[in-house]
Amino acid sequence: MTGLTGQVVQSLVAGSSQCEDVEIVAIGRPNFDLANADTIAQSIEAARPELIVSAAAYTAVDLAESNEGDAFAVNAQGPAALARIAKTLEVPVIHLSTDYVFDGTKAAPYLESDPVAPLGVYGTSKLLGEQLVASTHENHAILRTAWVYSPFGKNFVRTMLRAAETRTELSVVDDQVGNPTSALDIADAILTVGRNLLGSNDLAMRGIFHLTGRGAATWAEFAEEIFRVSKTMGGPFAKINRISTSDYPTPARRPANSRLNCERIAEYHGVVLPNWKISTSEVVSHLTRE
Repeated sequence: MTGLTGQVVQSLVAGSSQCEDVEIVAIGRPNFDLANADTIAQSIEAARPELIVSAAAYTAVDLAESNEGDAFAVNAQGPAALARIAKTLEVPVIHLSTDYVFDGTKAAPYLESDPVAPLGVYGTSKLLGEQLVASTHENHAILRTAWVYSPFGKNFVRTMLRAAETRTELSVVDDQVGNPTSALDIADAILTVGRNLLGSNDLAMRGIFHLTGRGAATWAEFAEEIFRVSKTMGGPFAKINRISTSDYPTPARRPANSRLNCERIAEYHGVVLPNWKISTSEVVSHLTRE
């Protein structure tokens, strides 16, 4: 797995004790750098994996607008290099992507077959990464996810709880809707998809799949649920003031609708993630006990 310090990798490593039949080799900087082709080959060849999970990414959405070269090197050229190595080794590759490949103008949740139209550099670089992985190695599964949070790293849940330690009110956007998704749940799904890819030649198990928590929320609704749970646990609490996107301008545009339809991954891989409120409660409970 690439992305040593990322939320998904840390979540999978944290739960690896429950997977006695799986050995996880997590790689990252400084020995492995998606922007450095030499380190990619050396790290993968040393591990000799049965499956490669491409989870590392340049995820600073706003910074990507002024760091286009870095975003494309990490989000597009790096995954392409991983796919080439996976093809050479004759092993499957799972690549993580994003809801930001869509422009958010659709009224309903997005299907895998819907037209893509990213709004910024981050989404465009991730889309190119998808395309390069798919065109390089046929034995792939691309998992598009959204609004990822966990007990690890930098994410919305941890940001909200930390902000509430010093502020009693917080303003949060209420006109962007999506599917909050726990990295702990993504980690479980990766294990299932990985086993399926290794155990079957069914072409239907390859391709693009949407993978998010069930149910939808706006960022403000997500924040309110975080603090509802935190308050019951004796943790930080803040009142949420609902604002519009225009009240909180950012360098990068965000899709107003990030909801993804996850029926395809349920049909072909048997993966159905929990409702986002259940997983949010688990993560907030974990963080407030720290």
